[in-house]
Formats: sequence, structure tokens, C-alpha cells
Amino acid sequence: MLLSLQGTFPRAILALADGTVFLGTSIGAAGTTVGEVVFNTAITGYQEILTDPSYLQQIVTLTYPHIGNYGVNLEDVEADKVQAAGLIVKDLPLIASNFRKTATLSEYLIANGTVAIAGVDTRKLTRHLRTKGAQNGAIVGLAAGEQPTQVRIDEAIAAAQAAPSMAGLDLAKVVSTRQAYEWTETEWKLGAGYGVQITPRFHVVAYDFGVKRNILRMLAQRGARITVVPAQTPAADVLRLKPDGVFLSNGPGDPEPCDYAIAATRTLVDTGIPVFGICLGHQIMALAAGAQTFKMVHTHHGANHPVKDLDTGRVSITSQNHGFAVHMESLPATLRATHVSLFDGTLQGLEFKDRPAFCFQGHPEASPGPHDIGYLFDRFVALIEKHKAEQQHKAEAVNA
Repeated sequence: MLLSLQGTFPRAILALADGTVFLGTSIGAAGTTVGEVVFNTAITGYQEILTDPSYLQQIVTLTYPHIGNYGVNLEDVEADKVQAAGLIVKDLPLIASNFRKTATLSEYLIANGTVAIAGVDTRKLTRHLRTKGAQNGAIVGLAAGEQPTQVRIDEAIAAAQAAPSMAGLDLAKVVSTRQAYEWTETEWKLGAGYGVQITPRFHVVAYDFGVKRNILRMLAQRGARITVVPAQTPAADVLRLKPDGVFLSNGPGDPEPCDYAIAATRTLVDTGIPVFGICLGHQIMALAAGAQTFKMVHTHHGANHPVKDLDTGRVSITSQNHGFAVHMESLPATLRATHVSLFDGTLQGLEFKDRPAFCFQGHPEASPGPHDIGYLFDRFVALIEKHKAEQQHKAEAVNA
């Protein structure tokens, strides 16, 4: 399909740090971008993937062959701009058709200054990454009329090799909000769009380590008044907001350098306030309890990952986006495993044995992906309601 685009779109180069090179067509902004090259197996949801802050400094390969056929719109975003470092696809359809479409994928990438390449054998690239593991790479979007000469190819390889390793990178504070703000938007409904929470039943303070908007929407939908705070907010500042629950969001990078978040989480969990963590928040909660994390060779990105609930035996198909995981063998006596991946056995869920605090590695808000694991939001709400009832009972006992 891209053959008919030759002469219309410029050429592009994809180079991996190990010297592997792919040539293709530039469908985004001109220029060079670097990052960790990973693959995502989702069939739909490319706009949600591109705007997921957890993809900061990563170049995403989409394994589904035809990407862009329904265009983009102003609603299906998880942040206010594209967060991924770049995009790799096989085929860009000539026509994008959808009643909600406001632009084509290529127009969107160019408007956001995102470098992207099409015409790549993504099956070959995915097998390479699957065999050798995720590695750094570079995409060079050439100027109109420019050819991918050996000089430009060598420059692309050098750029990939010079890119920093994801291990050791604290990106949560980079992508986080700079100021606290209130969130009231609820989930999207056909014909109505997004709603507004005007009768909240409880107050949740959400740490923004790179939070996705649909996570906040699902919390608001369930009755939360949400205050979103920067990643480096001390626990004392959160407690002054008198939350009924605390949420630790998803986010990019290595959790271990996030010492500020680990310390705050340890304090908050010890207060007995319900705490719920997702993705990076899951890893931070584990580190706060004394567990250890590691950089995965084969990272998890996709919307088809089976996860088993160890309490019920239920298997859920989940959305995943992480390159670090918690060592199962490192769990202290205060934690217990609640979920595991059926792909590779890695830890997917934890909870404290003596505190109303739990966490999950995947992305239960389903943007993109299935809704199977959404019950975790209901579990968080149940913990909040139980905690509020207990606090009220104690207050009544004191006043009696």
C-alpha cells in the first residue's frame, strides 16, 4: 500500500544500537529521535498509546500491520501531547475513515513534531526484539528529496548507540505535572462524550508519575473528588489535604531512582489510609515495602496479556506497558502476591497483609485494551468506604 506513497512522503531510516537497519518512509516530522525500541501488540488504540506518558523516551513498534485507518480525534488522548519518542509501523492506509476523525495519523504526528517511519517489516523487527530484547534505536526522518546514504545510516546507528539506557532513569519527575490540580471528568459515553463528577462521595489524592487520563476518569466515575499532585510531593503535604485514599499512578522510567516517591509511599501506607498503585506506582509501592525491582529483557507492551488472580483463579486479558518488574523472590513478609502474568510468570499484583494498600502492574483502565481488570477500581473504592466507616465509628466512640 505504501508503494503508491513513494514520491509523496520522504524517506526514513530506523537504526538499532546493535547495527540493525531498516529503511522506510517518513510519515511524521523530519528530524532524528532516539529511545528504547519496544513493540506493542494492540490492534487498535494507537492514539492512546502515543499519548501514554509511560512511553516517554520509547519508540513504539506496532505489530498490527495496518495503522492509521480510523485517523485521530480530540478525545482519545491520555495526555495533552504525544509522549512516545517515535512510532514504527508497517503500512499506513491511504484513507482514514471514522465519524469521530479530526485528522489523519500522519497529520497528527507532524503537528506534534513526532518522528515516525512506515514501510518497515515489523514482523522481522519484532522477532529481533523478542530474541535480543528491547534496545535503543533511532529514527531519522529525512528531508524531502534526501536519500538514505551510508553517511546518514551511520549517523543513525551512532545516535542509537549514544542514547541513554532506560535503567537508572528517573522520568516520573520529568513528565509529572508542575502544580496540583483538581480532576472531575468522568468516563466517555457514545453520544454524550465525557461527563463531570459533581456529587463526589470521597476525596482521592493522585500522585502524577505520568498519569493517564482514563485512570482519573474511572476514579471520578466511581465517586471520587480527585486532587492530582506532582510526583515529588511530600507525604506531609498530601496528608494536609485530608484524603480518603491515595493513588499512585503509572509512569515511565526506572522506579528505583524515585526515592522521593518511595519515601512518601512508605509514610502514607503506614498511616492506614487506603493506597492503590498502578504500573510505576505498583513498583514504587513494592520498593517502599522493601522489595526489589529489575529491568526486564522482554518488556510487556500490548492489550492481550493474560493475568491470573491468585485469590479467585480468574484469568483476565489485560493491557500492559512496562519494562521493569518486581522480583517475586524479594517480597518481604508484609506483602503477598495477588496476580501473576501467564506469559512469563512475572509478578502482576501485590497487597499488604496488614494495611489497606494494594497495587497492580498492568493498566486496568483499558486505554487501549480490555476492561477485564477494571474491578480493581471497585476494590479501591470498597477499601475507602470501609476506612471512612471505621474512622466515623472511632469518632463517634470518642464523642459518646
